[in-house]
Amino acid sequence: MNNPVSVVIRNLTPTFNEGRAAVKRSIGQDLTVEADIFREGHDIIRASLKWRRLHGQVWNETAMMPLGNDRWRGTFPLLQIGICEYTIEAWGDEFLSWQEEVQKKFDAGLYELTNEALEGAQIIEAGARRASGSPDAEILTKLARRAQTVSAHELRSFCEDPELVALMSYWANRELSTTLHPFRKVRVDPRRASFSAWYEFFPRSAEGKADSGSKFRDCLNRIEDAKAMGFDVIYFPPIHPIGETNRKGRNNSLKCEPGEPGVPYAIGNFRQGKNGGGHRDVAPELGTLEDFEWLVKETRRRHLEIALDFAINCSPDHPYVHEHPEWFFKHPDGSIKYAENPPKKYEDVYPLNFYNKNWKALWEELSDVLLFWCARGVTIFRVDNPHTKPVAFWEWVIAKVQTAYPEAIFLSEAFTRPKMMHELAKIGFTQSYTYFTWRNTKQELTDYFTELTQTEVKDYFRPNLFTNTPDILPEFLQQGGRPAFLIRAVLAATLSTTYGIYSGFELCENIAIPGKEEYLDSEKYQFKARDWNAPKNIKKFLTSLNRIRHENRALQFFETLRFHPIDNDRILFYSKATPCKENILLIVVNLDPFQTQSGYLQVPLKNFGWLENNAYEVEDLLSGEHFFWSGSQNYVSIDPLTRPAHIFRVRRWLGRKKGLDHYA
Repeated sequence: MNNPVSVVIRNLTPTFNEGRAAVKRSIGQDLTVEADIFREGHDIIRASLKWRRLHGQVWNETAMMPLGNDRWRGTFPLLQIGICEYTIEAWGDEFLSWQEEVQKKFDAGLYELTNEALEGAQIIEAGARRASGSPDAEILTKLARRAQTVSAHELRSFCEDPELVALMSYWANRELSTTLHPFRKVRVDPRRASFSAWYEFFPRSAEGKADSGSKFRDCLNRIEDAKAMGFDVIYFPPIHPIGETNRKGRNNSLKCEPGEPGVPYAIGNFRQGKNGGGHRDVAPELGTLEDFEWLVKETRRRHLEIALDFAINCSPDHPYVHEHPEWFFKHPDGSIKYAENPPKKYEDVYPLNFYNKNWKALWEELSDVLLFWCARGVTIFRVDNPHTKPVAFWEWVIAKVQTAYPEAIFLSEAFTRPKMMHELAKIGFTQSYTYFTWRNTKQELTDYFTELTQTEVKDYFRPNLFTNTPDILPEFLQQGGRPAFLIRAVLAATLSTTYGIYSGFELCENIAIPGKEEYLDSEKYQFKARDWNAPKNIKKFLTSLNRIRHENRALQFFETLRFHPIDNDRILFYSKATPCKENILLIVVNLDPFQTQSGYLQVPLKNFGWLENNAYEVEDLLSGEHFFWSGSQNYVSIDPLTRPAHIFRVRRWLGRKKGLDHYA
């Protein structure tokens, strides 16, 4: 029989999926853990938070602190990318319990403490035995002898001797300690997992030519432009060979005219050996694999990363169709089914059957595809429609890839039911697309982002707020014109720590197929003509937003987002702050792209530890203007045509000294 459980450990936070799923953090962050810890009687409890690399040999540990009402808290730093495991060990501390007993009896006037002194000597002597082989053993042995000879008055001070307390704390008796099982896990990701700005463009449209495509070696100007705007992840839709069978034409036409490039998501071309290749190959019209590797290196030289689209689609011409027909869904007549999402049909794409009789070979092949690209310098993947593939596959393949490449990042493009979105995040996806695209009103945004930041969701679901995608041109952007693009850019860049735009957003492209949230003349089906410096572009505005994000650490924290009152439902008012409040931002956004909106906002002075009569300066980081405010209620008026938002940096004014203003 095992030792009895001496201490109860319950209600650990953060935790979810019964502790099987890993909490998410990034390198350099801390993980704070809380739990209810208690036992029978009145003995003093101690608890340690312990952590190590997954399956490591040596535990690190730090003392947990009581918060009251049997709640305890501990924090440890995350200094290495990969998976750490952690647990709590708690025990009744016989030395501290003895110390407290001596103190209470003496303070109550009970000076006959002979037995207590002998009991203390025994406890200290046991500590000396545990310290055997170290210099501490001799010190504790001497202290144990001394405990037997001290008077009651001396015992009162002796039991508080700092050296004795420190040594007995280190050599505490943990024979009956309780350790929390199963051990919990935290996934420690690169910084770009929790703070980054993504820029998506099709390599074939890099130069903006209408009648022909660009190549990998033509992409550096577009990457330089994205870097100048402050983006740090360059995301490419699929770059693989495109099938010819049932190739789609302009605006998703079933007929592809000569010279039309086809849809990059119809992956694979092996017809009669022409343009041969699948998921390990690049489209010949973009260049060679060596050209792509050159581009990856050049991008990294500029301190940016390339993210690739991992789309598990196969054209009818994919090598898999010929080599592994058993991997696909079949009609009763034996022919392979193409993809459908009624009423949409994708005649140029065959979906894979993850439950086919040869499924293990399929899973291994797809993991090898990811490892192939990792070996060529790509460790960021945007995954197309992961919710249409087994959750078990993603849990397995992400773990396998991150074992070989701990820095690998996976973005889930799952616009689907909330429970599936959340489950994908729990089992391993680093970041997730969100419902932000369709949250436009004050109430919608407040409710959604309160859920993401103030519930357990914050510990596993990292939102990457894309303003638009090649598949989605939101109605708000279609109708609101240039102000709508400015509004959504501010929201995306400041509500979350990670966001992205699809190219054309900076040019305010908003011509849609009537009645649909889809681009007319989408570059999914054709080459896209663009003037990257067209009049009325918002490139300078995006550059300012990204600069503000990098210069203000408050925007690098997600869970500190808080919404505050303002007496106008067309204005959203929220704050971001660092944990120590040395960087505080107040963000006020006009959600109406057509009209000026104004109102009185309530600055949360108490949240900052300030008094109602404190004076403070607010600096609009978008315009450079400075204002002096006092009190919580202040007035704002925002014209979306000139400036749709304020991003105020706040500093408490301490007065003037020697002719200079001083701030907290």
